[in-house]
Amino acid sequence: MDALVFVHEQLTGKKEFPKFKAGDNVTVNYKIVEGNKERIQSFKGDCIKRQGRGFTQTFTVRKVSDGVGVERLFPLFSPNIESIVLNKVGRVRRAKLFYLRERSGKSARIKEKKQIQAQGEGKKAKAAAKTTA
Repeated sequence: MDALVFVHEQLTGKKEFPKFKAGDNVTVNYKIVEGNKERIQSFKGDCIKRQGRGFTQTFTVRKVSDGVGVERLFPLFSPNIESIVLNKVGRVRRAKLFYLRERSGKSARIKEKKQIQAQGEGKKAKAAAKTTA
């Protein structure tokens, strides 16, 4: 089984994506082929679930466009995904955020996770960084 996984990794090649989870706001840039033309389209929204393991792993991104909720399911290791950009890290307590489908307005928002600074990274550390730059 390990030999099969090794050969599959060699043929497909793993792309490096940022670590994200349900509740994070991401932008997925993916290739669209129209006839003989190829372009990159971005889909920006909240990740509402991740599922699967290995090469069959998928994630669902939800956004509201003109008052209509749009969800799109992406295979994580698809060759059509150009890049994934992590915009915000959300603070949620669930792995699957299906309850957002019924909500609209302020109740559908996800709070942003605050980054806690280390004790030495206060105003003095920022001032020292300005003077050395």
